[in-house]
Amino acid sequence: MAHENEEIIAKAQDFWTRYQKQITVVLAVIVLAVGGWYAYKNFIVKPNTEKAVDAMYKAEEYYRMDSLQKALNGDGINWGFVRVIKEYGGTDAGKLARLYAGDCYLRTGDFNNAVKQLKEYSSSDKLYQARAYKLLADAYSELGKNDEAIEYYKKSANHFTKDANNSAEYLYMAASLAEKIGKNNEAIELLKEIKDKYPGTNGANEADKSLAKLGVYN
Repeated sequence: MAHENEEIIAKAQDFWTRYQKQITVVLAVIVLAVGGWYAYKNFIVKPNTEKAVDAMYKAEEYYRMDSLQKALNGDGINWGFVRVIKEYGGTDAGKLARLYAGDCYLRTGDFNNAVKQLKEYSSSDKLYQARAYKLLADAYSELGKNDEAIEYYKKSANHFTKDANNSAEYLYMAASLAEKIGKNNEAIELLKEIKDKYPGTNGANEADKSLAKLGVYN
C-alpha cells in the first residue's frame, strides 16, 4: 500500500512538473475572468443602471403628462428616452426606455420609429413583453402591414396567457383586423379561441357578438 501511495505521489509530482506552466496560465485566466466579471457587474453595469434610472425620471414624468415630445427628446435640461437609450441602452432601465419610446412614437404618428424601438425591446417580464408586442402590432396596423399586425397581436396574446383579460383583448384585435381585410375564416377561428381560452372576459362577450355578425351561432 505504501508503495502504491508513493507511486501515485510520484506521478502527480511528475505531472505537475511537466504541466506547471500550462496549469498556472489556466488558473490565472479563470481568476481574471471571474474577477473581471465581478468588476464589470459592480463597477460598470450597476452604476450605469443607477444613472439610467435617474436620467429617466423626468422623461417618465413627461410621459405621464402626455408631453410626448419632451418625453422622447428632453426639455433642454433633462434627458428624454432617446438620449437614455443612446447612453445606457444596454441597462435594464435603458431597455425600458425603448418601450416608452416606442409607445411615444406610436402615439405621435411616427410609426416607423415605433417599430424600430419596439422590435429592439426585449424583457424577461412577460407582462411588459406582451405589451411591447401589442404596441408593435398597432404600429404595423397603422403602416398597413396587416399580416404582420395580426401575427404580433396573436404573439402578444400568447406570450402571457395568465393575464386573461389582456390576452383576450389582443386576440380580439387580431380577429377584428382579420375580418377587416376579408380573412373571415381566420377571424372566426380567433374568436372561437377567445371563447375557449378566456370565458368570462369582456373579450369573450365581444367574441359572441362578432361571431353572430359573421353568421356563427352557438
